[in-house]
Amino acid sequence: MLVGSCLCGSVRYECGDLASPIGLCHCRTCQKAHSSAYAPTARADRANFKWTAGADIVSAFESTPGKSRWFCPKCGTHLMAEWKDQDQVIVRIGSLDTALEEKPVVHIWMSHASPMIEAPPGIPTFPEGVPPQRR
Repeated sequence: MLVGSCLCGSVRYECGDLASPIGLCHCRTCQKAHSSAYAPTARADRANFKWTAGADIVSAFESTPGKSRWFCPKCGTHLMAEWKDQDQVIVRIGSLDTALEEKPVVHIWMSHASPMIEAPPGIPTFPEGVPPQRR
């Protein structure tokens, strides 16, 4: 079980194990939302995600139609995002209190990347999101 919280501790969550590898998102929306060049994220099953404190105060902003970004209204920490029609949520890795050993495996939305960032060699990069898997 993974647990996470905001900077001030008012909002806490648990989410079970990650359902995807960690990726680094360089999209302009993540840059603005996190005041950073990119945001480390991973998926978790919606069925295993729950607010354990602050459910009555946690706030959301619909940054893209159908996508909400959840954050603490007291300290501003971004905790997770969700596409309302998907079975997984997007956990903001920086909000986890549980230490992870996994390393990021992909850079996405490099078409929006800050010129000061160079993706290290050996990690795949994509100009937008990860292309769908072919079967």
